[in-house]
Amino acid sequence: MKPLNQWRATAKVFEAHGHKIVYWTNTKPADDKPWLLLIHGYPTSSWDWTAIWPALKQKFNIAALDMLGFGLSDKPASFAYSIIHQADLQEMLLERLGVGEAHILAHDYGDTVAQELLARHNEGTLSLSIKSICFLNGGLFPEQHRARPIQKLGLTPLGFLIGALMTRDKFRKTLDQIFGPKTKASDMEIDGHWSLIGEQNGRKVLHKLLGYIPERKQHRERWVGALKTTSAPLRLIDGGADPVSGRHLYEYYLDQIPNADAVLLDDIGHYPQTEAPERVLSAFFDFHKKLGTIVE
Repeated sequence: MKPLNQWRATAKVFEAHGHKIVYWTNTKPADDKPWLLLIHGYPTSSWDWTAIWPALKQKFNIAALDMLGFGLSDKPASFAYSIIHQADLQEMLLERLGVGEAHILAHDYGDTVAQELLARHNEGTLSLSIKSICFLNGGLFPEQHRARPIQKLGLTPLGFLIGALMTRDKFRKTLDQIFGPKTKASDMEIDGHWSLIGEQNGRKVLHKLLGYIPERKQHRERWVGALKTTSAPLRLIDGGADPVSGRHLYEYYLDQIPNADAVLLDDIGHYPQTEAPERVLSAFFDFHKKLGTIVE
C-alpha cells in the first residue's frame, strides 16, 4: 500500500452541504480511458485501494472519496449517517468531475452504496450511467451478513463504547479475525488505518456509521432487487475465508442472482484488495476484458 503521508499529499477537497469531503483522482484524466469509481468499506477509507491503484490507473481514470465519517473527510458527531447520503456524495463527486458514465469497484459498506446507485440507475434517476459493477466482500444480502460482536454492540444504546474502548491492539485483533489465515495486515497497514480512523475524533462516530446494518434490512427489496433486475454487468470477487461475507455469500450470490458471475478466492479474507491485490486485479481485468472495456 502507498505510504499514508504520500496518500495524504495527493488528496483533493470539495464541500457538500457544509462538510469537507476528501477525494482522489488522476492528475490528468485521459479522454481515451473509461472512468472507474472506487467505493471503500467500514471502518476504513479510500487508502484501502492504494494496493491496486497504480495498476488500475493504467487502464482507467479513477475517482475515490472518503465518505462522510471516514478517513480524511469530516466526521460530524451529530450527523444522521445513511447509505442514501453516502450515495449522494458519490454522485456529487462524479458530477463535479464531469463524468457521464462510469464503472464501479466497491467493497463492504461500499457495496451497499453501490447498490443504491444501481437502484437509481435502474430507475433512470441517476445523473450518470453505470456501465458495470464489481463487488468485493460485503453485505449484499442482509440475511447473509454475519455481523461481528463489536458491530452488534455498536447498534445498542451502549454503542458509543466502541470508540471509547477501542485501542490500536484491539483494532488489530478485530481485523486479524476477518483476514485470511496467511494474509494478515502488516503493522504499517494497521497503523495507517488506525490513524485515519482517529482523524477528527473519528472513533466517536464509529457506532453511528453502523446504521447501515438496519438500513440493509429496511431497504432489502430495493437494494437486492437492484442486483436481480439490472441489465448492467455485475461480478462478485469474494474472499472465501472471510467469516463476515465469505464463501457463504459467494454461494448465496450464485443461487440468487440471474446469470451470476462470481470469483472465489478461497483462502483470502474480508479485504481481498489488500490481502491478494494481484489476484483481485486479475479477476477484475478479466471481467473488463470480457466486457470489452479494456484490451490487452
